[in-house]
Amino acid sequence: MLFRLQPKQSPPAATKKFQSKTNSSTICIFPAIERGSTVTTEQAPDAILDLLARFERNRETYQANAYNETQLRREFIDPFFAALGWDVDNKQGFAEAYKDVIHEDAIKIGGATKAPDYCFRIGGTRKFFVEAKKPAVNLKDEVSPAFQLRRYAWSAKLPLSILTDFEEFAVYDCRVRPAKNDKPAVGRILFLNYQDYAARWEEISRVFSKQAVLEGAFDKYAETTKAKKGTAEVDAAFLKEIESWREALARNIALRNPKLTQRELNFSVQRTIDRLIFLRICEDRGIEDYGALQALLNGERVYPRLRDLFHRADERYNSGIFHFQKEKDRREEPDELTLRLQIDDKPLKDIIRSLYYPDSPYEFSVLPADILGQVYEQFLGKVIRLTSGHQAKVEDKPEVKKAGGVYYTPTYIVDYIVKNTVGKLLEGKIPKQVAGVGAHGRAPLRILDPACGSGSFLIGAYQYLLDWHRDWYVNDGPEKHAAGKRPELYQAGKGDWRLTTAERKRILLNNIFGVDIDPQAVEVTKLSLLLKVLEGENEQTISQQLKFFHERALPDLSSNIKCGNSLIGPDFYEQQLNLIDDEERLRINAFDWQAEFAEIMNAGGFDAVIGNPPYIRIQTMKEWAPVEVEVYKQSYQAASAGNYDIYVVFVEKGLGLLNKSGRLGFILPHKFFNAKYGEALRALIAKGKHLSHVVHFGDQQIFAGATTYTCLLFLDKAGRDECHFVKIDDVESWRIENKAVEGKIAASSIASAEWNFAVGRGADLFEKFGRMPVKLGDVAQRIFQGFKTGADSVFILEEHSNGKYYSKALESVIHIETKYLRPLYKSGEMKRYYLHKNSRFVIFPYRDGTLIGWREISAKAPKTAEYLRSCKEILAKREKGRWAGEQWYCYSRNQALEVVSNAKILTADLNPSANYCFDELGKACFPGGAAGGYGIILNQSEYLYILGLLNSKAVDYYHKQISTNFRGGWYGYDAKVIRNIPIRTINFSDPADKTRHDRMVALVERMLALHQQLAAAKVGHDKTALQRQIEATDKQIDQLVYELYGLSEEEIKII
Repeated sequence: MLFRLQPKQSPPAATKKFQSKTNSSTICIFPAIERGSTVTTEQAPDAILDLLARFERNRETYQANAYNETQLRREFIDPFFAALGWDVDNKQGFAEAYKDVIHEDAIKIGGATKAPDYCFRIGGTRKFFVEAKKPAVNLKDEVSPAFQLRRYAWSAKLPLSILTDFEEFAVYDCRVRPAKNDKPAVGRILFLNYQDYAARWEEISRVFSKQAVLEGAFDKYAETTKAKKGTAEVDAAFLKEIESWREALARNIALRNPKLTQRELNFSVQRTIDRLIFLRICEDRGIEDYGALQALLNGERVYPRLRDLFHRADERYNSGIFHFQKEKDRREEPDELTLRLQIDDKPLKDIIRSLYYPDSPYEFSVLPADILGQVYEQFLGKVIRLTSGHQAKVEDKPEVKKAGGVYYTPTYIVDYIVKNTVGKLLEGKIPKQVAGVGAHGRAPLRILDPACGSGSFLIGAYQYLLDWHRDWYVNDGPEKHAAGKRPELYQAGKGDWRLTTAERKRILLNNIFGVDIDPQAVEVTKLSLLLKVLEGENEQTISQQLKFFHERALPDLSSNIKCGNSLIGPDFYEQQLNLIDDEERLRINAFDWQAEFAEIMNAGGFDAVIGNPPYIRIQTMKEWAPVEVEVYKQSYQAASAGNYDIYVVFVEKGLGLLNKSGRLGFILPHKFFNAKYGEALRALIAKGKHLSHVVHFGDQQIFAGATTYTCLLFLDKAGRDECHFVKIDDVESWRIENKAVEGKIAASSIASAEWNFAVGRGADLFEKFGRMPVKLGDVAQRIFQGFKTGADSVFILEEHSNGKYYSKALESVIHIETKYLRPLYKSGEMKRYYLHKNSRFVIFPYRDGTLIGWREISAKAPKTAEYLRSCKEILAKREKGRWAGEQWYCYSRNQALEVVSNAKILTADLNPSANYCFDELGKACFPGGAAGGYGIILNQSEYLYILGLLNSKAVDYYHKQISTNFRGGWYGYDAKVIRNIPIRTINFSDPADKTRHDRMVALVERMLALHQQLAAAKVGHDKTALQRQIEATDKQIDQLVYELYGLSEEEIKII
């Protein structure tokens, strides 16, 4: 991109109406702006032209030092953004949470302003910051203003933000990590002089106007530059930072405290980091004296002095993060470990130094709670292990290693789930009902995340409750809720009503609950929630609470957020009394819901269960948690059969924890909709008519860095007559513009059978196909997966030359007979109506599914026998020596070996669309598993007729509705799906029907012949001509299928 950087100029003579001195611009600054459009001065509104004219007339006055930032904001910046459609002065009277623009209070800490001047928002969500400076400041060349803005926006994870003194307007890409030595131009993608505004107003408006932001132009620009060189997301950078702290502290604490156990070491390191982060954030928010931690850099004995700060924090906050003495009515045991630790000065000084300017790029006052949660979610995926020499090693937890990492739930997903669970439960209620006081309700509204991790869902639910309470009080008349001994509101500014800290604490303790098996996750959840309590507080308000209410600033969350295994109860210990050791008991961490949440369980259970449960296949869990696998199988219906995934157990448990009117909302894989292991859970949900609402993302990806096919699942304990089903084809369109296909599914149609829901325009057509009585499975003798040799490197060979083949096992060319060789086709070679020739062969030592004797192989193919014998050690060692006997040269699985030599229809296991082909002679072999396929053997020899149906657009349309779809537009063509393809049978007694059949056979014969000719064609012209004939024949087959299936013109249009 080319941008003109204009120096500050002397003003031209003032004119009655401002005229731009620059030419109309045709440069496209942002991808969202259409190239080639000519922008003229008339497109700038009169309000902007008036501002420009006024600035020109009085420029010397405005550039003087006496003209301050406050005057500039009121006279120029506010009207500038008002012209872009923003409600700068909140004329619409929105509550604080929903204002377009937040004018941040300038908190002076350590001589620096700790908040950006403006925060522009949509629906309460930050979009960009604006930092204003008076015109006397040279924005183009001065280092400090640019660094300040970038530090704010980078810490808040905002892609773009603006620095302006009205005379100059600079847009920064704030994903470029700020560094103290950066020049002002680093990250700057646009620099305009005020004289450019009129000519280039359209460019500014199309990205920064409220309408443009609402329509997604701002976000689209951010996406198009996402991978820009030099960008570094704040969460990734902060994660790297705290991981380095963990490494340094773990090594030092392990060295200086040799009697610590591994569990004690993990606790000590995590708690020290939590305390430092908490206090540092409090400093930037103005709650703690700025620089209190930084002062520890002067002098020695850092940890003893740090302990003094911790003790003061305990007296001030009452938080479990700082809990050193036994207290009445407090269940949580005090920390008697960390105060006795020996920690050297160097690691602590290094950490503290990295928390402050100029070494720190972080501005903790604007660091969002969800960003902190994302960082911690990743951070908790590792654990410190002590070696035999008591050295600390940080490594992935086994479940994380197997899962390929930790994936944080995006904030918009959390918000949607909270809105559709907590939000629905709040409809029609008043605060007293939510609190469960007086005659308004029997119990408070209780919200649970049974696998809370870093607390992202509980933070989302808590924020929703805070906003709901504040809005209700304001609408009910704020003054009466700001009076009395225990006011719910206080006024922070004109029209700015906020919940008191006491009210925020009450809501948290009354309504928010969580459980996690990881004690470190529990502490992080508490930390995140406590920081949320303190939002908007400062040193003065905290001191007032201590003085007037005689209570500390933060609540004790030990009765709300608990550590334990949500899925295993105390009866486990009775069953396993002497079978497991103490360390295993601690790892399994059984949890007694009745004892830990007695009041809630006695009242019937929780009102809402929300979250993102773990996704772990049971085959993986068996490697590191075999005891739990067996317990789940015995204790849960959802785990009673098949190789289930643990999330299905969490769904069953979550449903069981709800009270009779409760609601569950999870994000989880939608694989259980169709998988065999999901049948038990589907039956459980269907029986109770619990399915209330589904958002199905298909192949759209939600988690960054992971390929996981997910949905949002909402269940009602009381049951529903219908389910609201939402199908998402494009996540961004849904997220930004709420575009989706929606419909209702009757509860009576939901059963334990596979869930294939169709909504929208094609729903009736889907039902029509589904009602057809005969399926492919009815006319097929066998639908089978390809074979598995267990030693592909031995059995599969590449043709090198006549009679010579390359063996991967021996890494050499061998010479063997062709007697036991069969052509091998992988998924990529199974094309529509033909098998693509390749040079791959497989040794197939079977006849009618029975292994041919070694003596016969040796006699009829001695070179083959010699080759197999040279690989005997490899073959005999398969599956820990299972095949070490006389059948050492057999395949590891004997599935379908007796039918693979039959005539058959073949399909790859994954296809973008139907690609069925025909192996008439039964010579083709194909593997199972990855890059494999499936064979179809029919009861009658109607292969060509069936082949035409399967490759048609109409039948494939239905297939895609019932199949699993994968990213990139791929679909599963496995046995459980294709056996349910509806087949139009032929009544051979009906001449018209027989004619249709014969015509289909003729067309398919022609199609097979054309593909053979195309494969043999060498001349480009011939290939083109043949391709045209293939396309014409294909259309004829499609038309015939439409006729056979009785489809209307409207239904054909849908296909």
